[in-house]
Amino acid sequence: MHIIQLVPDVSGTVAWPTLSTSRKSVVTVGVFDGVHRGHQAVLRRTVELARRHKCLSVAIMFDPRPAFVHAYAEANGVAPQDGAPDSGKLTGVDERLRMMEEIGLDFVLVVHYTLEFADKSFRFFLGQLVGKLGMRALVLGEDARMGAHNEGDIRKIGTLAEATGVFELVVVQEHGDGHVRIPARYEPTSPEGRGEPADPMASMSKAERRAYTKKIGSREVRALSSTNIRYLLSQGRVQDANTLLGHRHGVEGTVVHGEERGRTIGFPTANLEQPLDGYLPVDGVYAGWLIDLGDADAYRRTQEKMFDPAEEGVSVPYESGGVKSRLASHSPYRWPAAISIGTKPTFNEETGVDGRVLEAYAVTDDWIELYGHRVRVEFSGFLRPQTRFDSAEALTAELARNAQETRAITDAERD
Repeated sequence: MHIIQLVPDVSGTVAWPTLSTSRKSVVTVGVFDGVHRGHQAVLRRTVELARRHKCLSVAIMFDPRPAFVHAYAEANGVAPQDGAPDSGKLTGVDERLRMMEEIGLDFVLVVHYTLEFADKSFRFFLGQLVGKLGMRALVLGEDARMGAHNEGDIRKIGTLAEATGVFELVVVQEHGDGHVRIPARYEPTSPEGRGEPADPMASMSKAERRAYTKKIGSREVRALSSTNIRYLLSQGRVQDANTLLGHRHGVEGTVVHGEERGRTIGFPTANLEQPLDGYLPVDGVYAGWLIDLGDADAYRRTQEKMFDPAEEGVSVPYESGGVKSRLASHSPYRWPAAISIGTKPTFNEETGVDGRVLEAYAVTDDWIELYGHRVRVEFSGFLRPQTRFDSAEALTAELARNAQETRAITDAERD
């Protein structure tokens, strides 16, 4: 798989590359945030059609997220600067690329999303793809939209395809997940009890559901969507989110020195530097996995090799820098982990530190030294809300219980 980084000029025009002088392309377009089951179906269909017609399979991926760019601009009057943190992003670019490489795409064109680019009509955009990339087929999900003001929906794109006859629109139908209602506005809310929380509407009658959705001021969204997955994670419903994703949700970052209190009570943790790559679920304690991705500086050099601004518009082979093998299910760099997200309620009164942190305790008898390493933390299930304990002894007993619960959950995933 090859990566090409593209930055629109000040007018929003992209200098699309010529991928081949002899082969046409089957193209899909999107953010692919989370690379959930719906995204995977679209990407696999793109690869399948390309191979059938002896074309190149191409994904055009936007970064940063269009929703983030527009929300930031609306709130601040200007577009976000490069590197501005997007706390709503489910997955970083490299995680998306890893999954795309596994699916078998030939090219991923990473387009830097700007407000000027957003002002281009969908007709202009698609004309560019036909003329520059040799697009013979466009593969989209059934709710896809593109172009200025999101005017280009499936119906209008289909009409354009039929009228011009220069490309085919292929719509990938979703697989029965339907729609759900979530609050139009919500705050991350940690479950009150122990264990993975259930859907609050699961046991309600139709009348109770109507009353509940009216009470929360709900809106309808597609169940299989990044929006719904983000909402589920904000409520601690990790297993429901993972079902929609088709894989475990995770975040990535560099391990740094913390207060090291865990060492003193027998539970040394890996503390991740903020901001993280990926969406941080609501505060609480989770069962999951800690994966060592290797030296953070080496990882950064691999990324810079692919995304150096000097390489803009140039095709670069995708490299994971050995990360792919470390992520494997039976990798020696993967350990069950009890994961804490929160503000350390037992100790923050005496330290004065009240920042939101992620700590992962690897449930293993081996000593693990991860300072300066990039790690991935994957979430398998919610264990309990954050609680303030009266003593370090009470906290130690609870952490031992969390470690046992983590073992039970991760052992079941291995079976």
